[in-house]
Formats: sequence, C-alpha cells, structure tokens
Amino acid sequence: MSPLYIWSLFIAIGVGTFLLRLSFIYLFGKYTMPDGLRRGLQYVPSAVLAALVFPAITYQAGVLDLSLHNARLLAGLGGALVAWRTKNVLLTIIVGMALLWLLQMR
Repeated sequence: MSPLYIWSLFIAIGVGTFLLRLSFIYLFGKYTMPDGLRRGLQYVPSAVLAALVFPAITYQAGVLDLSLHNARLLAGLGGALVAWRTKNVLLTIIVGMALLWLLQMR
C-alpha cells in the first residue's frame, strides 16, 4: 500500500467519524428525544466498557478460560467487587492491577 493510499484512508475515516459525531450533536440540538431513549443512552458507556473488558479477561490465547487459574478473571472480579462497594474508580484500578500482578507472580 502506498503512503498516499494510507493517508487518504486516515482522512476518510476521520471525516466519517467527525460527521457521525456531528450528526448526533446536531440532532440533539434540533429534536427532543423521548425519555426512554435518553435513559437508555445513559448505559451506553458502561456497556461499551464491559464489551471491551470482558473478552480481555475471559479469553486466554484465544480460548475461553473461566477457571480459577485465570489471573485476569480473578483480578477483574476483585476490581468489580471494589467498584461495586466503593464506587471509587481510582481504587478499583489500583486494586485490580495489584491483584493481577500478585496473581501473575505465583
């Protein structure tokens, strides 16, 4: 692939992303959303985060691993417990990473 093709692709993807985001900003300013849709959209960030994190902690080398030998899964569960009890993002990250490092050392 030539550098011109790659840069053209980057620019096209950037313009597409910009237009997609602009359309939502424009539509939100112009139209009133139903309350059900507005409430549903509040859960999008956490659903996207879960969709990114869940495969990373449950799949090891492309294979589903839900055993107690999966350090990522155990650290993720520990982090989820801390997040649920404290609602503190920084503490959740610290505990999750500490658990992961400790479990990988064994």
